[in-house]
Amino acid sequence: MVDALGVAVVGFGWMGRVHTQAYARVAHHFPGLPLRPELVTVAEEVPGRAEEAAAQFGFASTARDWRDVAADPRVRAVSITAPNFLHREIGVAMAEAGKHIWIEKPVGLTAEDARAVADAVAKAGVQGAVGFNYRNAPAVEAARELIASGGIGRVTHARVRLFSDYAAHPEGALTWRYERERGGSGVLGDLASHGADLARFLLGDIAALTADTAIFLPERARPAGATAGHSRATGGELGAVENEDYVNCLLRFTSGARGVLEACRVSVGEQNNYGFEVHGTEGAVFWDFRRMNELNVSRGAGYQDQPVSTVYVGPGDGEFGAFQPGAANAMGYDDLKVIEAYRFLRSVAEGVPYGATLADAVHSATVLDAMARSAEDRAWVTVDAPA
Repeated sequence: MVDALGVAVVGFGWMGRVHTQAYARVAHHFPGLPLRPELVTVAEEVPGRAEEAAAQFGFASTARDWRDVAADPRVRAVSITAPNFLHREIGVAMAEAGKHIWIEKPVGLTAEDARAVADAVAKAGVQGAVGFNYRNAPAVEAARELIASGGIGRVTHARVRLFSDYAAHPEGALTWRYERERGGSGVLGDLASHGADLARFLLGDIAALTADTAIFLPERARPAGATAGHSRATGGELGAVENEDYVNCLLRFTSGARGVLEACRVSVGEQNNYGFEVHGTEGAVFWDFRRMNELNVSRGAGYQDQPVSTVYVGPGDGEFGAFQPGAANAMGYDDLKVIEAYRFLRSVAEGVPYGATLADAVHSATVLDAMARSAEDRAWVTVDAPA
């Protein structure tokens, strides 16, 4: 028997749309799921945007205030895709109202914010999923298994990169993303949060780090009205960009491995250049998000001049089989969010967490706080174990 689960989406920018589409598709790819999401309501403060979402996707109702969602008894689960500075307040309130939450990263602006949401979820006994979507790629899961099995020997060093041009245009509007109070730590929260999660997902906990950050475009024009995504603005009053465009970081893992994490939001010529290289004593594994369904793998006993092979993931890797019947058939970004939706809903159905959780968000945020502290102090810092 399949039960209906009333869901709501709070914040209907691009990511709110992605979550909604994932709810609409999840039963097609995972027909055995014992829950079926029903789109109850969408909350968005920008006039007309919620109504447009309801008309397109079939939400039963709309709201301007997210507090109406918290009070709505029809809603049992909530996607929180509002701006970063609202994540803590909304996440805590929804958990306290007994709603399961699927919340985008970063969960608030600091590790303290993420911990507050995690504590509220634990106290309420609800499920909490976090939008670390890149770990859901079947190739990433295959790489993790290869590393854990000793397939490349003992890991010696790794590099995680996240380069994007979404903020590279000098006419990009000065939205909340570039303000310390509302956007937090800039590219650290936007992209390096994924990097910290991937590094830990693949290689285990980070013990210490040293980081350097920079702002390369120090001023932007203020927008005249509501914005969506990465809008442009010209002719408006210029204001200061308060948070980071770029970060590079040296990592020491508890395993003894070393790493480099680098992220930039103003990389001209780079479009979603996300990936990693992991080297071990007997081989290496490489992944590039732009070729999401491939791994480049070197393994064997050759050591010097050892070749690298391209491996295409297939139905035996992660959730690939829910989307494609055979290896080398492509999956895309939105499919990763469908996997996320599936794991979130499965967590709700079974009362056991699947996929990235609030604990993972706290770990990532703790690393980001350490990066910010290191960049300010210009020193190595210990990464505190989350309480």
